[in-house]
Amino acid sequence: MEPKKFILEVEPAIQAKDGRPSMGPVYRSVFAKDGFPPPIDGLDSCWDHGVYEWLTYKQVYDKVIQAGNSIRACGVAPGGRCGIYGANCAEWIMSMEACNAHGLYCVPLYDTLGAGAVEFIICHAEVKIAFVEEKKIPEVKLSRILILMFLLAIVSFGKVTLEQKEQFKNFGSTLHSWDEFLSLGKDKQFDLPVKKKTDICTIMYTSGTTGDPKGVLISNNSIVTLIAGVRRLLDCANESLTVNDVYLSFLPLAHIFGRVIEECFIHHGASIGFWRGDVKLLIEDIGELKPTIFCAVPRVLERIYSGLQQRISSGSFFRSTLFNLAYSYKLRNMKGGSKHEEASILCDKLVFTKVKQSLGGRVRIILSGAAPLAPHIEGFLKVVACCHVLQGYGLTETCAGSFVSLPDEMNMLGTVGPPVPNLDARLESVPEMNYDALSSTPQGEICIRGDTVFSGYYKREDLTKEVLIDGWFHTGDIGEWQPDGSMKVIDRKKNIFKLAQGEYVAVENLENVYGLVTAIDEIWVYGNSFESCLVAVVNPNKQAIEKWARSSDVSDDFELLCHNPKAKEYILGELTRIGRENKLKGFELVKAVELDPVPFDIDRDLLTPTMKKKRPQLLKYYQSKIDDMYKNLNK
Repeated sequence: MEPKKFILEVEPAIQAKDGRPSMGPVYRSVFAKDGFPPPIDGLDSCWDHGVYEWLTYKQVYDKVIQAGNSIRACGVAPGGRCGIYGANCAEWIMSMEACNAHGLYCVPLYDTLGAGAVEFIICHAEVKIAFVEEKKIPEVKLSRILILMFLLAIVSFGKVTLEQKEQFKNFGSTLHSWDEFLSLGKDKQFDLPVKKKTDICTIMYTSGTTGDPKGVLISNNSIVTLIAGVRRLLDCANESLTVNDVYLSFLPLAHIFGRVIEECFIHHGASIGFWRGDVKLLIEDIGELKPTIFCAVPRVLERIYSGLQQRISSGSFFRSTLFNLAYSYKLRNMKGGSKHEEASILCDKLVFTKVKQSLGGRVRIILSGAAPLAPHIEGFLKVVACCHVLQGYGLTETCAGSFVSLPDEMNMLGTVGPPVPNLDARLESVPEMNYDALSSTPQGEICIRGDTVFSGYYKREDLTKEVLIDGWFHTGDIGEWQPDGSMKVIDRKKNIFKLAQGEYVAVENLENVYGLVTAIDEIWVYGNSFESCLVAVVNPNKQAIEKWARSSDVSDDFELLCHNPKAKEYILGELTRIGRENKLKGFELVKAVELDPVPFDIDRDLLTPTMKKKRPQLLKYYQSKIDDMYKNLNK
């Protein structure tokens, strides 16, 4: 029986010549075999349900038109910029759609970015009106010069005080509450401009791991094309979105992943409910809304996985044994080709139903994106969550979803699936890292071409030319084509350094390998050209290391354990074991570790808002620990 293949070759490979690296064949999703998806049509209507307070699409439309008229009444013409700063809420969407309606550039601001970055973006994008979450109004400490230069008005999504109004008035700007602002356009009517596909819809600033944020120019066509591709993909997989679908909005709308997911739901006339903004209440929000589609970053799914593992290990011997038997049985059937809902109906009803109920009881698709999801977590959730668990890949520059794994394809575990059916993909060889796009196992830099690709970096043509070559966007990620046409992201082109003995180290690949150690939650591997070996800072898994401590007759206080030499020795041994099992070379093995009980986080500026490691900031934060590790190793 011929194995299934989910891509089609549409252009042949190109051998290396004129100093350019070789490039693999151009591939396209099999779901696009009759051409790219056609343009999307209009919206369906919305419906009300549940205990949330709901607005119909007509009610939202009226507010959007009113907000747009108010923006225009403030003197902002089509092509002007409006910033949005704060957590997800209904007003966020209304402000965004008002910009869409009037041909304005929506400029989202991460609510986790510091004041310096927010000020940079407002200046760089020349924002005229800023919509701001109510509780953040006191935090908006903008200089007088900045406000006079750019901001005509600031709009709170809630209420404002007279004192706040006076403060901003003294700076030459106007502060409105949301309701007051809407009233500005109540008796005014501005014609909606005719918009072109190529018009810019949004300037979405990437958080970046170094330097100032880059403004990614995303056109109307990019977003519309992406939505059409997602629709084709789900239709072909028999998992179409409908008006009956429900989505919990908690992925930041200021990030492209959250933005396009909600645009997809709006296109289908489905329901969107907003979380309360507190991660501790997320499970309660899920239980109340009962979403049908759950999109998350790996960090959230890791927490769900850790919580489930803790409940399993703390249960009785009978319950744990029953769970493990049910898990093994269903996993075996799914690997044998059974669909998840048919793999073990009895196990689902008797054992896994509690997991399903913890996610509201109606989730049919879990989609992970923004960063790699560990294969053991993905595999576990595929079995116990009683729904499809898919992993996607994309960048702000490619309008988010460029690859996504397919339902009931267990062979795609650990991959990001085939390309979505509205773009072309190929690999380009990276000789300095020994990646060959024309080898029997094609490996190289992932390159993407199509209408979803961005229009350039705002005011940075130099950076645009670096990554956009002959219509191909060079992602900087190293991929490996799998036999079925799915893509496996194996490395990062830029995160490579040389050790003192001249050996190159691809650090992200190592971190992916070391991430297989169940006793750790996160790891940052470090080395430089003045040292001959690698060291690492590790966030240990609390339950795992406490369990080890109890079995080793060591105090199981978590914070004390992280300073215990025996615990460091245990973690180092586990890293070495997994490294050797995965055939890492001697110089790729970590030689010393520092354990930090506090997870890498955004508050300490160690992670971007999309949970990617900020390596220069990690080095600065842990510099003394790094120095101590090397000092001890060199004794």
